[in-house]
Amino acid sequence: GVNRCARPDADRVRKATGFPIGGVPPFGHSTPLDTVVDPHLCEFDVVWAAAGTPRHVFPIDPAHLIEISGGTIADFTAT
Repeated sequence: GVNRCARPDADRVRKATGFPIGGVPPFGHSTPLDTVVDPHLCEFDVVWAAAGTPRHVFPIDPAHLIEISGGTIADFTAT
């Protein structure tokens, strides 16, 4: 399970993924990434995910997104 979640800085994101913040796709990375998914995402029929740049997105069913990204559903909102 997930014990701790923190937002990485822009340099760490680019080094880990090759993409800028706002453009990191949720799957297809050469190195597996831990993916944490907000449970409220599942309330929508379709969500829009980043597709390589901050200006490119694609529609996807949340359940399919979680499946193909290997995401872990966890409430990581501040209380």
